[in-house]
Amino acid sequence: MEFNKSLIATLREDPKEIESKSHRLLLRGGFIRQLASGVYTYLPLGWRVLMKISTIIREELDRIGGQELLMPAMSPREIWEESGRWEEYGDDMFRFKDRKGRDYCLCPTHEEIITDIARSKIRSYRDLPQIWYQIQTKFRDEPRPRFGVVRSRQFIMKDSYSLDKDNEGLDKSFQFHKEAYTRIFRRCGLNFEIVDASGGLMGTGESKEFMARVEIGEDTVVSCKNCDFRASLEAAKGMGEVLKFEDGPIVEVHTPGKKTVEEVSGFLKVSPSNLVKSMFYTSPHEKPIIILLRGDYEINEATLHHKFGFSYQPATAEEINKVFGAEPGFIGPHGKKDIDIYADDLLKGATGMITGANKNDYHIRGLNIERDVKIKEFLNLRDVKAGDRCIQCQGELEFYNGLELGHIFKLGTKYSETLGATFSDEKGEEKPIVMGSYGIGLERVMACACEQKGDEAGAVWPISIAPFEIYLLMLNPADKEIVAFGREINQALTKAAFSIIIDNRDVSAGIKFNDFELLGIPIRVTVGPKGIKNNRLDIYIRETKEVFEVSGSDLVGKCLEIRDHLYRRMSCE
Repeated sequence: MEFNKSLIATLREDPKEIESKSHRLLLRGGFIRQLASGVYTYLPLGWRVLMKISTIIREELDRIGGQELLMPAMSPREIWEESGRWEEYGDDMFRFKDRKGRDYCLCPTHEEIITDIARSKIRSYRDLPQIWYQIQTKFRDEPRPRFGVVRSRQFIMKDSYSLDKDNEGLDKSFQFHKEAYTRIFRRCGLNFEIVDASGGLMGTGESKEFMARVEIGEDTVVSCKNCDFRASLEAAKGMGEVLKFEDGPIVEVHTPGKKTVEEVSGFLKVSPSNLVKSMFYTSPHEKPIIILLRGDYEINEATLHHKFGFSYQPATAEEINKVFGAEPGFIGPHGKKDIDIYADDLLKGATGMITGANKNDYHIRGLNIERDVKIKEFLNLRDVKAGDRCIQCQGELEFYNGLELGHIFKLGTKYSETLGATFSDEKGEEKPIVMGSYGIGLERVMACACEQKGDEAGAVWPISIAPFEIYLLMLNPADKEIVAFGREINQALTKAAFSIIIDNRDVSAGIKFNDFELLGIPIRVTVGPKGIKNNRLDIYIRETKEVFEVSGSDLVGKCLEIRDHLYRRMSCE
């Protein structure tokens, strides 16, 4: 491809709207262009990167028996109501009406649609197992799109689905995907870890995330320094210490206008760990509940929803006033015998605690949890925090920012039972299909490569996903001898199956060298008057900054050697 005939528009300066390293490099290199908040055009170079990633994904999914299909990007309301997720998805789902007033959505995921296909096509255990996958555009109405293509409103995903007759088959399909994902991300040149994860809205079975350690990672990964424990913050459980404060009778204390843990603990001159947060949750279909948590911890919403269901949400101020007779920040469990109360297990045996008095501007001291409150169940309901210990070995836990590249779930029969996707087993009995769901965000792979490999000068693409392998830089395209020699080199390299971009623009050498750095093409071959005169060519490796000088006859052989070296280097990292 010739640069001067291509849709490549590099930027000399950083755009004002950049939010991250990858956002800056993709915009400046002309890989993407923003149309609206969270909505991007993929320009030719960016699209070539995504196509390279797609090819790797397809090869590895085909390798485990996957069959590619393409499901619609929009779907009717009815299929989502069958699963119950029309309401559960809330504002994240783009919804619209057609000209006849029927409700549709832009699909954020495709579990419902794949299950609908399965219930019409799968009849017998002989039809199983199956792995179906697609690479499709998805939509989520992100309240705050961030970091360029990392969290956007329109994005491209590979999602695959396994269909099995039993849990043993699901275990195999899950392992196949785990191994395939490991190969995919290694082939894309990324550094990553596999961590325990929460199923969220997808399901409640075993779940793993493939996390890359990058500065802009939106997830927190909890890692043990002593053993192999790795988990997302949502899925992580840690060991904390049960604290006992001076016991005594309950005493009401005046705390004017002090509602938050920080305000109350500061006003009473106590540690936040001395407080009990009382959180009131309601559901349209179930009885309300009270959750108790120590003041120095945050609630783990994933655990709460896993235990009680996604219909439970924090109560409104109006609901709290109606039930407790007080504003949020002044409520507590004392005297509330008509509501089920659940407490974090670090409160079991806790004494001398402080919580709301169910009276505006007042709290109570001296709360003895087991003496004064009827607890229905003690559960681990908290996020892990600094100072907690590993549940496997009691080792020290550390935290880092992780970017989710892929996620694999064991759905079990959640969707097949709800939507009636069954098969006849060996005895002729109807059984629900056992399912798994597996996703990869293609733009996240692209962004991660920029975050982990890029430098101040531009992108540094792993050779497996680079838009081109060689950047053929012609220093003076007005010189006919240079043009002719450049064509010969291009033909020889093309014959050796290299993908090449030729910079034959009539611009300064400085601009060309800068653009090469921005584009991050792995190998640069420079053709200039000195090289032609001396039959010597410079080869430069973008990642390692190594320079080699070779003769024209040795060029192809050396480039093949370098390409092989870059692939081997990538697999070792």
